[in-house]
Amino acid sequence: MLDKAVKNLSGSVVVIGLGRFGTGVAKSLVELGHDVLAIESDAETVQSLASVLPHVVQADATDLETLRQLAVPDFAHAVVSIGGNLEASVLTILNLSQLGLKDIWAKAIDPQHGRIAERVGAHHVVYPEADMGERVAHLVTGKMIDFIEFDDGFAIAKTRAPMETHNKPLSQSDVRKRHGITVVGIKRRHLDFIYAKAETEIKPGDHLIVAGPTRMVERFAALY
Repeated sequence: MLDKAVKNLSGSVVVIGLGRFGTGVAKSLVELGHDVLAIESDAETVQSLASVLPHVVQADATDLETLRQLAVPDFAHAVVSIGGNLEASVLTILNLSQLGLKDIWAKAIDPQHGRIAERVGAHHVVYPEADMGERVAHLVTGKMIDFIEFDDGFAIAKTRAPMETHNKPLSQSDVRKRHGITVVGIKRRHLDFIYAKAETEIKPGDHLIVAGPTRMVERFAALY
Protein backbone atom coordinates (compact mmCIF):
# COMPACT_ATOMS: atom_id res chain seq x y z
CA MET A 1 0.00 0.00 0.00
CA LEU A 2 1.13 3.53 -0.67
CA ASP A 3 2.76 5.40 2.19
CA LYS A 4 0.51 8.09 3.68
CA ALA A 5 3.09 10.81 3.11
CA VAL A 6 3.16 9.89 -0.57
CA LYS A 7 -0.64 9.84 -0.91
CA ASN A 8 -0.97 13.34 0.43
CA LEU A 9 0.90 14.68 -2.58
CA SER A 10 -1.26 16.62 -5.04
CA GLY A 11 -0.54 14.10 -7.79
CA SER A 12 -1.89 11.01 -6.01
CA VAL A 13 -4.92 9.39 -7.66
CA VAL A 14 -7.25 6.52 -6.83
CA VAL A 15 -8.80 4.92 -9.92
CA ILE A 16 -11.89 2.79 -9.29
CA GLY A 17 -13.08 0.44 -12.02
CA LEU A 18 -10.57 -1.13 -14.37
CA GLY A 19 -12.42 -1.58 -17.61
CA ARG A 20 -10.79 -0.33 -20.81
CA PHE A 21 -11.18 3.34 -19.87
CA GLY A 22 -10.15 3.01 -16.22
CA THR A 23 -7.15 0.84 -17.09
CA GLY A 24 -6.04 3.35 -19.70
CA VAL A 25 -6.31 6.21 -17.21
CA ALA A 26 -4.42 4.30 -14.50
CA LYS A 27 -1.62 3.21 -16.84
CA SER A 28 -1.18 6.72 -18.23
CA LEU A 29 -1.06 8.25 -14.75
CA VAL A 30 1.61 5.74 -13.69
CA GLU A 31 3.64 6.48 -16.84
CA LEU A 32 3.41 10.20 -16.02
CA GLY A 33 4.95 9.51 -12.61
CA HIS A 34 1.86 9.86 -10.41
CA ASP A 35 1.16 7.65 -7.41
CA VAL A 36 -1.87 5.56 -8.27
CA LEU A 37 -4.04 3.13 -6.32
CA ALA A 38 -6.25 1.09 -8.66
CA ILE A 39 -9.36 -0.62 -7.25
CA GLU A 40 -11.38 -3.27 -9.08
CA SER A 41 -14.01 -5.74 -7.84
CA ASP A 42 -13.15 -8.49 -10.34
CA ALA A 43 -10.32 -10.73 -9.13
CA GLU A 44 -9.36 -11.91 -12.62
CA THR A 45 -8.92 -8.34 -13.85
CA VAL A 46 -6.83 -7.44 -10.80
CA GLN A 47 -4.58 -10.44 -11.37
CA SER A 48 -4.09 -9.59 -15.04
CA LEU A 49 -3.00 -6.03 -14.18
CA ALA A 50 -0.80 -6.85 -11.20
CA SER A 51 2.37 -6.74 -13.29
CA VAL A 52 1.35 -3.46 -14.98
CA LEU A 53 0.02 -1.33 -12.13
CA PRO A 54 2.23 -1.01 -9.01
CA HIS A 55 -0.73 -0.77 -6.61
CA VAL A 56 -3.88 -2.62 -7.66
CA VAL A 57 -6.31 -4.27 -5.23
CA GLN A 58 -9.53 -6.24 -5.40
CA ALA A 59 -12.18 -4.46 -3.34
CA ASP A 60 -15.80 -3.34 -3.34
CA ALA A 61 -15.79 0.45 -3.66
CA THR A 62 -19.49 0.64 -2.84
CA ASP A 63 -18.58 -0.24 0.75
CA LEU A 64 -17.61 2.90 2.65
CA GLU A 65 -15.60 1.10 5.33
CA THR A 66 -13.54 -0.70 2.68
CA LEU A 67 -12.49 2.64 1.18
CA ARG A 68 -11.53 3.88 4.64
CA GLN A 69 -9.39 0.80 5.24
CA LEU A 70 -7.62 1.45 1.94
CA ALA A 71 -6.91 5.03 3.12
CA VAL A 72 -8.69 6.44 0.08
CA PRO A 73 -9.43 9.77 1.89
CA ASP A 74 -5.69 10.51 1.77
CA PHE A 75 -5.69 10.71 -2.02
CA ALA A 76 -5.87 14.06 -3.80
CA HIS A 77 -7.92 12.88 -6.79
CA ALA A 78 -10.33 10.07 -7.65
CA VAL A 79 -11.49 8.67 -10.97
CA VAL A 80 -14.64 6.52 -10.95
CA SER A 81 -14.70 4.46 -14.12
CA ILE A 82 -17.69 2.23 -13.46
CA GLY A 83 -19.74 2.84 -16.56
CA GLY A 84 -21.86 -0.29 -16.93
CA ASN A 85 -23.31 -0.48 -13.40
CA LEU A 86 -25.16 2.72 -12.59
CA GLU A 87 -25.88 1.76 -8.98
CA ALA A 88 -22.26 0.86 -8.24
CA SER A 89 -21.03 4.05 -9.91
CA VAL A 90 -23.40 6.28 -7.93
CA LEU A 91 -22.71 4.57 -4.59
CA THR A 92 -18.96 4.82 -5.15
CA ILE A 93 -19.15 8.53 -5.97
CA LEU A 94 -21.34 9.10 -2.93
CA ASN A 95 -18.84 7.26 -0.72
CA LEU A 96 -15.94 9.32 -2.05
CA SER A 97 -17.91 12.51 -1.42
CA GLN A 98 -18.69 11.43 2.15
CA LEU A 99 -15.00 10.69 2.69
CA GLY A 100 -14.23 14.27 1.74
CA LEU A 101 -12.34 13.88 -1.53
CA LYS A 102 -12.01 17.29 -3.16
CA ASP A 103 -11.57 16.23 -6.78
CA ILE A 104 -13.80 13.43 -8.05
CA TRP A 105 -13.93 12.53 -11.76
CA ALA A 106 -16.64 10.18 -13.00
CA LYS A 107 -17.15 8.32 -16.25
CA ALA A 108 -20.77 8.45 -17.43
CA ILE A 109 -22.47 6.49 -20.18
CA ASP A 110 -25.18 9.05 -20.88
CA PRO A 111 -26.40 12.52 -19.72
CA GLN A 112 -28.77 11.05 -17.11
CA HIS A 113 -25.90 9.10 -15.55
CA GLY A 114 -23.82 12.26 -15.64
CA ARG A 115 -26.46 14.39 -13.92
CA ILE A 116 -26.86 11.83 -11.13
CA ALA A 117 -23.09 11.61 -10.71
CA GLU A 118 -22.88 15.38 -10.29
CA ARG A 119 -25.73 15.44 -7.76
CA VAL A 120 -24.09 12.85 -5.51
CA GLY A 121 -20.68 14.51 -5.52
CA ALA A 122 -18.76 14.24 -8.80
CA HIS A 123 -16.86 17.42 -9.61
CA HIS A 124 -16.15 16.45 -13.23
CA VAL A 125 -18.07 14.12 -15.55
CA VAL A 126 -16.62 12.69 -18.74
CA TYR A 127 -18.32 10.85 -21.59
CA PRO A 128 -15.51 8.88 -23.29
CA GLU A 129 -17.61 7.17 -25.95
CA ALA A 130 -19.53 10.31 -26.95
CA ASP A 131 -16.40 12.48 -26.90
CA MET A 132 -14.44 10.04 -29.04
CA GLY A 133 -17.35 9.68 -31.45
CA GLU A 134 -17.48 13.44 -31.96
CA ARG A 135 -13.72 13.64 -32.38
CA VAL A 136 -13.69 10.90 -35.01
CA ALA A 137 -16.56 12.59 -36.85
CA HIS A 138 -14.40 15.69 -37.23
CA LEU A 139 -11.37 13.70 -38.40
CA VAL A 140 -12.92 11.14 -40.73
CA THR A 141 -13.50 13.57 -43.64
CA GLY A 142 -9.82 14.54 -43.65
CA LYS A 143 -10.49 18.24 -43.05
CA MET A 144 -8.85 18.05 -39.63
CA ILE A 145 -5.84 16.08 -38.47
CA ASP A 146 -6.69 16.43 -34.79
CA PHE A 147 -9.50 18.06 -32.85
CA ILE A 148 -10.31 18.86 -29.22
CA GLU A 149 -13.48 20.62 -28.10
CA PHE A 150 -14.01 22.14 -24.66
CA ASP A 151 -17.28 22.49 -22.74
CA ASP A 152 -17.75 26.16 -23.56
CA GLY A 153 -17.93 25.74 -27.33
CA PHE A 154 -14.22 26.45 -27.81
CA ALA A 155 -12.01 24.15 -29.88
CA ILE A 156 -8.39 23.58 -30.85
CA ALA A 157 -7.61 21.77 -34.08
CA LYS A 158 -4.72 20.75 -36.29
CA THR A 159 -5.57 21.34 -39.92
CA ARG A 160 -3.91 21.84 -43.30
CA ALA A 161 -3.13 25.40 -44.30
CA PRO A 162 -5.70 26.62 -46.88
CA MET A 163 -4.42 28.10 -50.14
CA GLU A 164 -5.40 31.64 -49.18
CA THR A 165 -2.72 31.60 -46.45
CA HIS A 166 0.13 30.25 -48.59
CA ASN A 167 3.32 32.30 -48.93
CA LYS A 168 1.95 35.13 -46.80
CA PRO A 169 2.69 36.32 -43.28
CA LEU A 170 -0.22 35.89 -40.89
CA SER A 171 -0.60 39.66 -40.66
CA GLN A 172 -1.42 39.73 -44.38
CA SER A 173 -3.79 36.76 -44.57
CA ASP A 174 -5.48 38.09 -41.40
CA VAL A 175 -7.32 34.87 -40.63
CA ARG A 176 -8.39 36.09 -37.20
CA LYS A 177 -10.43 38.94 -38.65
CA ARG A 178 -11.67 37.03 -41.70
CA HIS A 179 -12.46 33.69 -40.09
CA GLY A 180 -12.69 34.32 -36.34
CA ILE A 181 -9.89 31.91 -35.41
CA THR A 182 -6.37 32.30 -34.07
CA VAL A 183 -3.37 30.48 -35.49
CA VAL A 184 -1.45 29.32 -32.43
CA GLY A 185 1.38 27.55 -34.19
CA ILE A 186 2.67 25.88 -37.33
CA LYS A 187 4.02 22.36 -37.82
CA ARG A 188 6.28 22.20 -40.85
CA ARG A 189 7.76 18.96 -42.11
CA HIS A 190 11.16 18.12 -40.60
CA LEU A 191 11.12 21.27 -38.43
CA ASP A 192 10.33 21.89 -34.79
CA PHE A 193 7.02 23.45 -33.77
CA ILE A 194 6.81 27.12 -34.78
CA TYR A 195 4.96 29.50 -32.47
CA ALA A 196 2.83 31.77 -34.64
CA LYS A 197 3.61 35.48 -34.84
CA ALA A 198 2.26 38.22 -37.07
CA GLU A 199 5.31 37.97 -39.32
CA THR A 200 5.23 34.15 -39.57
CA GLU A 201 4.87 33.12 -43.21
CA ILE A 202 2.72 30.10 -44.03
CA LYS A 203 4.03 27.67 -46.62
CA PRO A 204 2.13 25.14 -48.75
CA GLY A 205 1.99 21.86 -46.88
CA ASP A 206 2.09 23.49 -43.45
CA HIS A 207 -0.16 22.17 -40.71
CA LEU A 208 -1.76 24.89 -38.60
CA ILE A 209 -2.75 24.66 -34.93
CA VAL A 210 -5.81 26.89 -34.70
CA ALA A 211 -8.10 27.86 -31.82
CA GLY A 212 -11.46 29.56 -31.60
CA PRO A 213 -15.22 28.96 -31.40
CA THR A 214 -15.97 25.43 -32.58
CA ARG A 215 -18.05 26.46 -35.60
CA MET A 216 -15.40 28.93 -36.73
CA VAL A 217 -12.68 26.30 -36.44
CA GLU A 218 -14.79 23.83 -38.45
CA ARG A 219 -15.41 26.37 -41.21
CA PHE A 220 -11.75 27.31 -41.40
CA ALA A 221 -10.69 23.65 -41.68
CA ALA A 222 -13.20 23.22 -44.53
CA LEU A 223 -11.37 25.85 -46.59
CA TYR A 224 -8.59 23.41 -47.45
